[in-house]
Amino acid sequence: MSPGPCRFEAVRPERGRQCQSAAGRLAPPGRGLPPAAPSATIRRVSRPKLAVHGHFYQPERRDPFSGQIAPQPAAAPYPDWNARIDAECYKPNAERGNLRHISYDLGPTLASWLATHDPAVMDKFAASDLPNSGTDPEAGNAMAQAYHHAILPLASLADRRTEIRWGLRDFELCFGRRPTGIWLPETAVDMPTLRILADERVQYTILAPWQAADWRIDTGRPYRVDLGGGQAIVIVFYDPALSAAASFEADATMDADAFARNRVLPRFSGSGFADGTPTLAVIATDGELYGHHQKFRDLFLARLVNPGEDVPDRGFDVTTIGQVIGGRHPSAFPATHIAERTSWSCHHGVLRWTAECPDAADGRWKGPLRAAMERLASSIDTVAEGLSADFMDTTGFWKARDAYVDVVSGAAKGEDFVARRLPLASPQQRDGLLTLLEAQHWRLAMFASDGWFWDDPIRPETKQVLMCAARAARMMDGAAGTRLEERFVDDLALLSSPSRRIDGASIYFEALADAGQPLA
Repeated sequence: MSPGPCRFEAVRPERGRQCQSAAGRLAPPGRGLPPAAPSATIRRVSRPKLAVHGHFYQPERRDPFSGQIAPQPAAAPYPDWNARIDAECYKPNAERGNLRHISYDLGPTLASWLATHDPAVMDKFAASDLPNSGTDPEAGNAMAQAYHHAILPLASLADRRTEIRWGLRDFELCFGRRPTGIWLPETAVDMPTLRILADERVQYTILAPWQAADWRIDTGRPYRVDLGGGQAIVIVFYDPALSAAASFEADATMDADAFARNRVLPRFSGSGFADGTPTLAVIATDGELYGHHQKFRDLFLARLVNPGEDVPDRGFDVTTIGQVIGGRHPSAFPATHIAERTSWSCHHGVLRWTAECPDAADGRWKGPLRAAMERLASSIDTVAEGLSADFMDTTGFWKARDAYVDVVSGAAKGEDFVARRLPLASPQQRDGLLTLLEAQHWRLAMFASDGWFWDDPIRPETKQVLMCAARAARMMDGAAGTRLEERFVDDLALLSSPSRRIDGASIYFEALADAGQPLA
């Protein structure tokens, strides 16, 4: 795929919380599905291999004040977009067994929604991670995802750690094992982020080929990036031509056999690598492609990755990224370097989420919105440190934030969580800590990438992050008697909607009114 407009703009869903499956959070891997028959997965080590990765994600769509998703008429006949995309994509792919034969990451905000609204599908996601009883846990199909889908290279170091730790812990609660790979939101990457991953024992991630420092990178094999201090991480670069064809060429995915013959097999025309490493081709797309973005592509995926014994040999085997990496030490792979502050969905680095990216008709609102959010976040943190100093040290507060995902996920009750951290504190102090941590929850959520992805802040995605900011600010103002929300509204007046010519403060008030919340 040649550089050009943002990578997946043409196939984004009208995109929305935590994983408590009917089988229980820590259910034994494999529960919920019958034993799988052997599939076309790594039969002969020298043969070329195809791996398909689905990035499954919906943003937080709940009203931060009510905890409910407001009706979304555009998703009719379903009540909201989560329900519609579940019916068109998640359910059919889970029921067809496609997840057993692909790599995938399942966003925590989506996993939470599935666990509540369609636990049978959530069970199938969890069971498909280790589809056979003998599967090495380090070679599972599933990868973690940073929790709120924030653009990590734009976040503070502390926020990056929290987002990554929340994502890893959420995965543990959903899948019953420690993840070995993680999906970076929009694959946005830099070296500090990779170092945090290595610190957290993450072995690999997936990037676009243009995120390699050497644009001539051969995507037919994994690489390692040396991080200093004896640390390294494995990078899998996906095949740009195959991924683009699957995403954007509807005709190409009408027939899985023809796609395998005419698109996949020619990618393996060479003889492989001199060291005997088989050639690998990775298709990486939004998971919603398979049934939501393109109708009936769940059938295409099923035929592509699990063709059945009646299909003649295609000349390659189907594998998963977890099986390719398989717990192997990074030193087993050749070294490369990354291009820092890059992403898969924009060829202008990470400008799409912070400034005037050329892919937006008018992105002048994005910088002021991020500045307003960052000032609010800094103020919330300063006030929180001051209030928490009455009953715990600063280090203890930030450690509590990193662990608070257990409360957000439903794995722990808030009262029990704060009681363990403040065993000698008064009930008022414990309530105070719980308020500060819940404010941090929504303060982190207000940086979800969707708020900046599109062309106009009048869209529901930007209104959603504004609502998260309102929740965090109001909790802190109530706890400390501050005026954070008032100052935030002042900052929002510095941006405007390109289409409606109203400023950010007006958009903020619209979002509050839509949710039935009093204005500031």
